[in-house]
Amino acid sequence: MSERISISALPGRVEALLRERERVVLALDGPCAGGKTTLALRLAAEQGWGVVHMDDFFLRPAQRTPERYATPGGNVDYERFLAEVLEPLERGRPAEFRPLDCATLTFADPVRLEPGRVLLVEGAYACHPALWDHYDLRLFLPVEPQVQLERLRRRCPERLGAFEEKWIPLERAYFAAYRLPERCDLILT
Repeated sequence: MSERISISALPGRVEALLRERERVVLALDGPCAGGKTTLALRLAAEQGWGVVHMDDFFLRPAQRTPERYATPGGNVDYERFLAEVLEPLERGRPAEFRPLDCATLTFADPVRLEPGRVLLVEGAYACHPALWDHYDLRLFLPVEPQVQLERLRRRCPERLGAFEEKWIPLERAYFAAYRLPERCDLILT
């Protein structure tokens, strides 16, 4: 059962974990346009946490098959994320990955991420079952559907239809299949 806490209480929870271990890896999942990226960047600036965006790991064109999309959470390249980010950092080594540019479906320049005390993995699908056990704390940031749609309308009006018809239903299927709002350690309010 998830515990609800205020966003302002999160740094204290992380500090408590850091008293018990050398590094803490957090996953911040939730619906698109819910504020995950904004929150992650704010926490990075305020707390000095490292941040990785799951948007950088969406599927490459060759991976976009009907079978892959039929699997809840299958529209993210969790295999690449695990191999290029989580596994090296768990071994205390730097991670190096090439973000996928969702607009052009090409890889951007490589990003190098040194192991730090706190890493926040933000984005829908961050809590995918293949990644679940690699986190010390799993967070869920909900958003009301009407707020989500208004944010998407402002952010990318030309793609609102695609979000309503494809991406939001895929996210909802993923959340339901893996019962994320109930299973995550914390729901942020």
